[in-house]
Amino acid sequence: MKTRKPRLLDLFCGAGGTSVGYAQAGFEVVGVDINPQPRYPFEFHQADALTFPLDGFDAYHASVPCQGFSLASHFHGVQHNYPNLIPAMRERLIATGRPYILENVAGSPLIKAFMLCGTMFGLSVTRHRYFETNILLFQPAHFPHIARTGKPRAIPRNGEYWCIGGHFGHKEDAQRAMGITWMQTQREIGQAIPPAYTRYIGGFLMDAVQPLPIDVSAMFADCEVKYPESYQFIDRQEIGGVA
Repeated sequence: MKTRKPRLLDLFCGAGGTSVGYAQAGFEVVGVDINPQPRYPFEFHQADALTFPLDGFDAYHASVPCQGFSLASHFHGVQHNYPNLIPAMRERLIATGRPYILENVAGSPLIKAFMLCGTMFGLSVTRHRYFETNILLFQPAHFPHIARTGKPRAIPRNGEYWCIGGHFGHKEDAQRAMGITWMQTQREIGQAIPPAYTRYIGGFLMDAVQPLPIDVSAMFADCEVKYPESYQFIDRQEIGGVA
């Protein structure tokens, strides 16, 4: 009998960086984004993530737009031009009663978020991203970076980590630094999450949606309770007990 894969809904999926990681972890992934995503590699729905139906899935991921929290927006003073969609999305995800992940950048109003960095997975980017969840999940060790990170929009020098965002050259090298092979445009690559991040998270989500079955009867099937020959069973009624 073929076992159904757990289904994960990836909201604000973009070109599918997070989705590929979850698929590698064993999920059947469905993506939703308000913009067309011609290179998204799985089932895709062009729709509003804030109104798309959430029923029929075992777990959820939402990469809410981060422009209002990014350093670049604050540097240019335009952060107030972008709405904060995290509270509304969190409310929707909590209402499902299922495991969820909310992803965003440093400075975003996530609750008890943990951080992942590309160096934790041997990638050539740092790309710190933060994740809120309602399941038990452990952050890998984060050691000091052994090299500098290149400047935004610049091609990194030998040994430097990529800083991918905005307009940059060497698109093939940039996406390869994040473990991505199927994207083509700067926008797709610049907004992507390395699949290694969600492959790691996906292992914990898989445990949450598929807990190991424990057959208690099987555990004690070979157990036989033996009493000493001198043991006497006492009728509880004889001593005033209540059966």
